[in-house]
Amino acid sequence: MPITTPMPRSLDAWLQQLGQLCLPIEQEQHTRLRRTLSDGRKNWRDIADQIELCPTFALQVLREANQSTSSLSEPADSLEIALARLGLKRCEALLAQTPALPEAEIPLALRQILLISRHASQQARGLFGSRLARLWSELHGCSLLFLAPLWPLLGKYPQLFETWEQRVLVKGEAPAKVERELLGVPLIQLCLKLAERWRLPEWIVRSYQLLARDRRQLVKALHIARDNEHPLHQQQMLDANVPLRHWLTHPGNCVLLANGLAVSAHQAWNTDHSLRWQRLVGLYLQIPLSEVQQEVHQHAVSSARLLHDPALWHPAQSLLWPWSARRLRPSKAAERPSTPPALETWRQHCKRLLAEPSDFPNVLQLTACARDALQDCGMQRVLLLLADRQHSRLQVQQIAGLDKAALALSLDPSNSQILRRLLAQPGQLRLSPENAAQYSALLPGSLKALFPSEHLLLRSIASNGRVVMLVAADQGGRAFNDISLQAFTKTVQCIERALSHFAKRPR
Repeated sequence: MPITTPMPRSLDAWLQQLGQLCLPIEQEQHTRLRRTLSDGRKNWRDIADQIELCPTFALQVLREANQSTSSLSEPADSLEIALARLGLKRCEALLAQTPALPEAEIPLALRQILLISRHASQQARGLFGSRLARLWSELHGCSLLFLAPLWPLLGKYPQLFETWEQRVLVKGEAPAKVERELLGVPLIQLCLKLAERWRLPEWIVRSYQLLARDRRQLVKALHIARDNEHPLHQQQMLDANVPLRHWLTHPGNCVLLANGLAVSAHQAWNTDHSLRWQRLVGLYLQIPLSEVQQEVHQHAVSSARLLHDPALWHPAQSLLWPWSARRLRPSKAAERPSTPPALETWRQHCKRLLAEPSDFPNVLQLTACARDALQDCGMQRVLLLLADRQHSRLQVQQIAGLDKAALALSLDPSNSQILRRLLAQPGQLRLSPENAAQYSALLPGSLKALFPSEHLLLRSIASNGRVVMLVAADQGGRAFNDISLQAFTKTVQCIERALSHFAKRPR
């Protein structure tokens, strides 16, 4: 049943939800791994090579090995060491617990971020492999797993990937602002905490610490890297700053450089963001920018040959296009005309809902403000129902855009599996043409009669951990777009805060 719990908004809540999330494996990969683990003729290196072809299971093995050992012991910094610590039997049991799904059922966003991770590993191999031959195992493994903290996030909430693409890459919004609105926390901070919790290799944790806490070294290096046409002057500037030179030449930086190249290339090869990473690579390798670009493009083509999947985007495809061409365009959902929300009145309603202490004298006025806020955020038909203490009855409290007869509606949750699930814990059901035929039958007929469409949002709201309210809303039967869904989510969050403040008001 497609009932989703509301996304966390705090760092601790995110860590709790994503920390132990088990990611699926494609069925053929699952079968191949099972055969590999049961083949007694293979050594640890051979097994590790096969597991690295399935990055999600590589993460699971490394995570299990590091979390099952004492925090005082050194974490396993390679897959070989992790395998040796766990043993084959435990790895086989771990694989048996991992869901095997057809490729089409694995979220596209998860498959796309895995492709970016593999592309980063290929860039690391091509650019730094010969220079760091003795550290090849660490370089390859860390480059592949650097973006691992994003994998469970996009496996659980795949819609975030397209939203991020549209808002950051297409519309040019500030990433920090988008992350705060979507996640409630900075993305880099979340990645760092997950990497530390899983005890990922030092090179990965070190790179996230740099991005999250101290970007000064990176900014200084970027300033020198801009002068790529004068290598002698660059070297003089590095010689004059010994700590910066020592930091720049640390082999662990290759992991960050390779992933920076792969992530920035996902948008385009000639953006300022991509150019900055290319210049940094040139500074690290002490080669001209033109040579860096030639090598990076060649390694991208090699990566595309190994990772071809027509359902996914590989940056090597755009090397055949005009240099100014862009793959990303505004999504159809974003292009669809929609009724603009009454922004100013919506903000005023949300401001009142968020006020602390609560200035609502009773529940009726609070729900009236909540109803108005939902209308102003773009919802045309709204129904607010209050649950009794035993969750045995849902009674209408407020309506908008519906016949007044709806005020007399009373629902018995015991007759609807969906209502029971929504009352058990805060969650959301989005009805769409793709699932309406399957799930509409599970909704009470009296509720469906008020919303005769295939586009409906049902959201349960909790106070002090207990569901107290159910919201049903739609846009007059029209399909929801990203903007309206985001506005609905933010409005519901304001209502949740209002209920919490109301419960704490002075008596």
